[in-house]
Amino acid sequence: MAEAAPQQEAQNFAIQRIFLKDVSFEAPNSPAMFQKEWNPDVKLDLDTQSRELGEGVYEVILRLTVTVKNAEETAFLCEVQQGGIFTAEKMEAGQLAHCLGAFCPNILFPYARETISSLVVKGTFPQLNLAPVNFDALFMNYLQQQAQQDEGQAEA
Repeated sequence: MAEAAPQQEAQNFAIQRIFLKDVSFEAPNSPAMFQKEWNPDVKLDLDTQSRELGEGVYEVILRLTVTVKNAEETAFLCEVQQGGIFTAEKMEAGQLAHCLGAFCPNILFPYARETISSLVVKGTFPQLNLAPVNFDALFMNYLQQQAQQDEGQAEA
């Protein structure tokens, strides 16, 4: 007679709130920048942070910083911190890390992208459409870097 496999409790994930935590837009060379031919060089930096607020409740912050230069001068700098509060219960450590490091930022990105796009247009610059970001790939790269660092420390 086969033994019944132990039942695992169902995982629980929910979005409690999505909010704008911080925003900044600077156009240090305006209005002179508007007189120049527009040939932008766009640089995007992003970062995620998470912290536990209570049992099974987490805050995740996605920070996007966009720096656009035109003719070697900064046209504008825009930074958005898009936040979310998520319930993530009954997950194994690896699943929780992926949820907070990739899945939640993927939910937050469209909100941050829209905020940046709106600010750029309000600054009277041409529309900026940020391409989608593969947070799963970024998370996997992060895990590989951590494994290499751990391996390097073990050899030392």
